[in-house]
Amino acid sequence: MGGRMNRRGATIVLALVLAVRAGAAERGLTLVPGVKVGHHTLTERPTGCTVVLVEEGAVAGVDVRGGAPGTRETDLLDPINLVQHIDAVVLAGGSAFGLEAATGVVRYLEEHDRGYPTSAGKVPIVPAAILIDLAVGANPKVRPTADCGYRAASVASRGEVAEGNVGAGAGATVGKLLGMNRAMKGGVGTASTVLPNGVIVAALAVVNALGDVIQPETGEVVAGARTEDGKQLADARVWLRRHALGARRGKPENTTLGVVATNARLDKAQATKMAQMAQDGLARAIAPAHTPYDGDTIFTVATGAFDGEADLAQLGAIAADMMAEAIVRGVRTAASIPGFPAAKDIKR
Repeated sequence: MGGRMNRRGATIVLALVLAVRAGAAERGLTLVPGVKVGHHTLTERPTGCTVVLVEEGAVAGVDVRGGAPGTRETDLLDPINLVQHIDAVVLAGGSAFGLEAATGVVRYLEEHDRGYPTSAGKVPIVPAAILIDLAVGANPKVRPTADCGYRAASVASRGEVAEGNVGAGAGATVGKLLGMNRAMKGGVGTASTVLPNGVIVAALAVVNALGDVIQPETGEVVAGARTEDGKQLADARVWLRRHALGARRGKPENTTLGVVATNARLDKAQATKMAQMAQDGLARAIAPAHTPYDGDTIFTVATGAFDGEADLAQLGAIAADMMAEAIVRGVRTAASIPGFPAAKDIKR
């Protein structure tokens, strides 16, 4: 296609896309049977954590694509390693401090007799990843703790997934390429769909990117770095063609985290491939993505409840679509906080 799509054409395309999606299931990650989501938000800073529980355990994989990750127990998801199932995934704010939230989820699961069987009892398997949001709000000492994780696990449900300024997305921001003073509010988003054969593919994203968030179908910037007056979007793609990041890159306080879930039967290698393909959705919806200053990490959980064969290439392709949609929803559902306007606050 030559040139950039005009605004009227972009609006028509977007309307058609949204109309198609209106017919799909919109419950998000919990549309997959056996998957629960719970948030705990610390409003005083803000920050928090988001917990994905899998009731009967799930095969899992992970793909870490960013250059500044913070993770726990991701090595055991390698297909060559022993453990085959996980019990939960934790996503948290608070930088490395936030990894403590997983300890609370382990405690919750132990109380409910969940985990990998050993001679000394069951050991809950809880991979986790964090994002850095310590510069948002007044007190960086406020960050997710084990109690935060326990509370999020305690309220996890199969109902509608709360989006926007909740859980790990409470202190999330985007568009930090030109500095925090020109950034915008990020948040939690989720999306799901049911394929004709009954396979479900869903995604949840916590959007805290250095780059801008892009509507993939139109190329429109939804939220991101703002102009000096703060009233318009600067478009990081245009800026990067003319400037190196250098000293103006800001601090490496970024990372988009995600979970893709399916009811299909996958082994660990297939789950890992699905997570890798889902990263394509992140790259379509964030520009730039996977930078040295982002810790972009996506997990896959596969419950295996679907009674039939699923096509891995199809699953991965749809997972990328759902991840991109979840990322866009993460900024569209976010609300402004002091210093960080939301997408809905910027005039187009």
